[in-house]
Amino acid sequence: MKIQVFDPPMCCSTGVCGPSVDPELVRFAADLDWLKHQGVDVERNNLAQQAAAFAGTPIVLETLREHGNECLPLTLADGEVVCQGRYPTREMLAGLAGLDAEKTRDAGAEAESSGCCCGAAPQSSGGKAAKKPSCC
Repeated sequence: MKIQVFDPPMCCSTGVCGPSVDPELVRFAADLDWLKHQGVDVERNNLAQQAAAFAGTPIVLETLREHGNECLPLTLADGEVVCQGRYPTREMLAGLAGLDAEKTRDAGAEAESSGCCCGAAPQSSGGKAAKKPSCC
């Protein structure tokens, strides 16, 4: 399974930069990272930085000719258009990759409750925040 994402022009590869970050881009970047960790081949292309990838993918060119930039972001699964004009949800990505969507929600809940790299920093005996241990 290969998931390809063709983003509209953005300032960086994920769009997660600058003073006002779109929370949808943050969510989607995390979802793609999760998908990669599940062993799925993921490729993300930004029109401003990887125009050759757009030009070299006939279905993307055809969709752009028909709908203009309004079709972006465009998501392909094994070369077929599966989502256009918006970013797919983690559940949709899981379904495309043949992963159990329920397990994706359970894994997210486990990560949130594990305390790994999240939550308030532990307090040291002096009342100052102690250095948080790294889980990486």
